[in-house]
Amino acid sequence: MTAEELRGLVREQGLAGVSPPLLAMVSGGRDSTCLLDIAVALLGPERVSALHVNYGLRPAAGEDEEHCRELCRQLGVELHVHTAGGERPAQTGGERPARAGVGRPAKAGAWQPAQGGNLQAWARDVRYREAARLAEERDALFATGHTASDQVETIVYRLAASPGRRALLGMPAREGRLVRPLLCVTREQTAAYCRERGLGWREDESNSDERFARTRVREGVLPALRAVHSAADSNLLRTAALLREETELLDGLVATELGGRRSIETAHLRALPSALARMVVIHLAEDVAGTYVPQAGSRVGEILELDERGGRAELHIGGSVGAVVEGGVLEMVKLPPRPG
Repeated sequence: MTAEELRGLVREQGLAGVSPPLLAMVSGGRDSTCLLDIAVALLGPERVSALHVNYGLRPAAGEDEEHCRELCRQLGVELHVHTAGGERPAQTGGERPARAGVGRPAKAGAWQPAQGGNLQAWARDVRYREAARLAEERDALFATGHTASDQVETIVYRLAASPGRRALLGMPAREGRLVRPLLCVTREQTAAYCRERGLGWREDESNSDERFARTRVREGVLPALRAVHSAADSNLLRTAALLREETELLDGLVATELGGRRSIETAHLRALPSALARMVVIHLAEDVAGTYVPQAGSRVGEILELDERGGRAELHIGGSVGAVVEGGVLEMVKLPPRPG
């Protein structure tokens, strides 16, 4: 695929319905370099800006920043550089299950920081929080360079780390102000695009560090799956796309059962098919939490047991959410942060 063809694909699939201004999150890697160049070509440099976050974690961080500055000078794009500060988490291994796609704003334009997460989670929260802030200021959308290759890795990682249907949905193309225009292209295609356009990029050595779960998925699990079937990647992506379509239907059923209410009669909940009851409870919990609470669905039986006892009862069902049962009605409440 030529650079011009790839631009056309992104215009038709990745940026369809996206109106500028657009803030591109730029690390200096091949994917974000490709993203910025395509955005400028399709939208114009005056309607595109960029954000680079310098975490100061790597010896090459200063060179990464200068690379992004030079790239933006070449493309005629305004660059905002955020130097990350504050206390960093001590934990550097593993990976926390993502709340939203590798990050999900709890409310439009907002971002919830990690609660004692690891280094990658901390860095992710820093850049999304700053991007959301700038986008809100400018009434803009903000874009990441996530590709179809990242999507496959996300699905496999979440399948292992998170229970429930949502683990297989992958990252949506749009979440509030956040857009992911490159989900229709692969990491190999972004590299080919940059080479054809004469665009250099920076390599982050941490991407090959096997202390991180994402690296182990990329280097170990996915090659094994491709050895089982050469179309493993495309089959995973197609499965995720089908499940997202089916999720829209299921979400409609939940909305019908709730009728716009933020509570439900326990008798009604008890009469629902178990799968639908589980989805209703998850929806109520996540509506209050503003983020994912997939474990809430496993507490339906306990909630109904509380109802049988009568009176008022409360059950912590995961995250920062409590289920309150009183007078035959279930509603969810936001719990205060735990001390320490």
